[in-house]
Amino acid sequence: MPSQQGDCREDVGVIGDLVVAVGAFVLGILVVAWSTERLLSGMIGLAALFRLAPFAIAGIFSGLEAENVAVGLVAAHSGVPDLALGTVFGGGVFIICVALGLGAILVPLRVQPPTGILASLAAAPLLTGLALVGDATPRWAGIVLLAAFALVLGHMVTASRTHRFLETDQVLEVARRARRWWIPPLLTLVGIATITIGAELITYGAERMISRFSLSVGLIGMVVTPAAIELEEVMRQAIPAFHGRPDVSVGNVVGSVFYFVLFNLGLIVLVSPVPVTSLTRALDWPFLVASTWLATLFLWRGGVSRGQGAVLLALYASYVGAHLLVRS
Repeated sequence: MPSQQGDCREDVGVIGDLVVAVGAFVLGILVVAWSTERLLSGMIGLAALFRLAPFAIAGIFSGLEAENVAVGLVAAHSGVPDLALGTVFGGGVFIICVALGLGAILVPLRVQPPTGILASLAAAPLLTGLALVGDATPRWAGIVLLAAFALVLGHMVTASRTHRFLETDQVLEVARRARRWWIPPLLTLVGIATITIGAELITYGAERMISRFSLSVGLIGMVVTPAAIELEEVMRQAIPAFHGRPDVSVGNVVGSVFYFVLFNLGLIVLVSPVPVTSLTRALDWPFLVASTWLATLFLWRGGVSRGQGAVLLALYASYVGAHLLVRS
């Protein structure tokens, strides 16, 4: 009898831990998603206050994923390298294969981005290899990645003067609404503060699931968390294309990739260097390069069709399958 009571208490404890871990994880994602909207509105309003060109505003902010930056930095500081690097590699693969692929299946894309942007898109994931050269990410690689991001961003701003693919009606509407000078700074501060709280909750929930239930660190870090954080990106791809703005959809993907693999990784490497596993070099980095090159090829040929979107989704399925196979 005492043994049965002990087993029952243990089962209740396991269920309780599961509820706490999953609850913190989901709550963190919701908080981060809400905070990101506030932060994005604040930064766009700040740009409007400084009278930046609408094209430049959209070029700078269309791909910004502040929640990804926050989760990556907090995870790196907390000693969860797979979660930190997962926001870059797993997040990048998800954005390209699922957001762009599924978005193209829902609404095919017909758009021709500037050649310089496509060349930068193809080169960006190769630069992430600089952060993987040692047992831990070197700080000098972070400096190189951030410098490359600044150059790419400058090119995006220059290209926006003649190519309208990065301008969104939503961005312009937000900029028009922020008429009082104190609203954008306030939104920015609120967004930064609450994003940090959400990132802490996500990291806490992930750590509890990993430690208590023996879930794969790599699977949580490289697949589950990035997919959960970036799930709304699918609709951000499909809706503009549905309304006849495939240029906006492509701008979101291109901007997100630049932020993920150059800016986010650069900050993580510079602020909190993390250990690099052989699996990241052998699996996650090659998949990031392959998916980016494939998407670049499709865009260079004039867009992404439904069939090509299905190819990108199949590539992501193979990526998840490879992680499951390795961890089994």
